[in-house]
Amino acid sequence: MDINSLLKLLADGRFHSGEELGEVLGVSRTAVWKHLRKLEPLGLVLTSVKGRGYCLEGGLELLDADAIDAALNPAARALAVELDIQSVIDSTNTRALARAAAGNARGYICLAEQQTAGKGRRGRAWVSPFGRNIYLSVVWGFDGGAAVLEGLSLAVSVAVTRALRDLAATAGDAGTRLDDIRLKWPNDVLWRGRKLAGILLEMTGDVSSFCQVVSGIGINVTMPAVAGAAIDQAWVDMETIVGRCSRNQLVAQLLNHLLPLLDDFQARGFACLREEWESLDAYRNCQVELRTATESVLGAACGVTETGGLRILVDGREQVFSGGEISLRPTA
Repeated sequence: MDINSLLKLLADGRFHSGEELGEVLGVSRTAVWKHLRKLEPLGLVLTSVKGRGYCLEGGLELLDADAIDAALNPAARALAVELDIQSVIDSTNTRALARAAAGNARGYICLAEQQTAGKGRRGRAWVSPFGRNIYLSVVWGFDGGAAVLEGLSLAVSVAVTRALRDLAATAGDAGTRLDDIRLKWPNDVLWRGRKLAGILLEMTGDVSSFCQVVSGIGINVTMPAVAGAAIDQAWVDMETIVGRCSRNQLVAQLLNHLLPLLDDFQARGFACLREEWESLDAYRNCQVELRTATESVLGAACGVTETGGLRILVDGREQVFSGGEISLRPTA
C-alpha cells in the first residue's frame, strides 16, 4: 500500500475505521497505523476518535489527471503533450528543467502536491505545503533565443489572472472580489496588496537560437496558517477571497489560458498584451523604489514598454528597467 492510496480513501473528510481501511487496502490494522503516521510529516491534520476511526479534517482534493483533462478546452488539450503529477518532489521547475535538458520537452507539464525545495524569485524558497496549493511548471520551446522572450513573465501573469477570474466567475457574488487582483512587475499576482501567486521563468538551451523556457507558477489556494507563518511577506489565498475552490478546475483553467499564450508568444510577443497588463498594474502612477545590485532609484511608475520593460519617471526623465535581480516596492 502506498500513501496515495490511503490519502484517496481519507480525502472525503469522513471517518474511516482502521478495520475498514485495512480491508479496502488489503493490509492489517497494524500496517494501516504505520502508514497513517506517515501523514504527519506532510502537515496533514489527522483526527482519531475511538469507535469511529480516522479522518482528515476538512477533507482533501488530490490532483487528478482525468479531472484536469476533462476541463481542458480543445486548444489546450492539443498543446498539452504530457501531464506529470508528482506527490512530493524537490521542485516542479527543477524536474521540468531536467526534462528540457534531455531533449525537446515542449508541452510537458509538471504538477506536485508538495515541494520540498520550491523556488521563488531572487533565490527565495516557495512555501509548498502538501495538497493545499498549486505548484505547476510548463516547458515551451522558442526559436530565436532570449531575444524573443522579452515580456514573457508579464504575459504569463496575464494568463494567470485570466484563469483566476474565470474560475471566480462560478463563485457568484464572491467572485467579483477578484476584480481587486493587481500585477506587480515583473512576476507577482497581488490581491489588495497581498501576494496570491508568483511566477518564475527559467531557461535552458542556446541563448541565441533554440531554447526552452520553464514557466513555474505557484498559487495559494488553501494555505494552512502554520505553513503561511514561514512566508516573509503579506499573503492571501483563494479560499480567503472566494471560499473553497477546486484545484483541479483551477489547473485546467490555467492551462486553458497559458498553453495557447505560450504557443502564440513567439509570433505575437508581449505588445498585444501590454494594455491588459497595464490595466492591472499595481503601482501605475505610484511613487516607487527600485533596487538593483548596484543602485537604488526613486521615481513614479508609469507602465511598461512593448517588450515588458518597467518605465519609471525619475526627476522628470523616463528610465526603462528590464529583468534581472530587481526589487520593486511602493514608497508610501
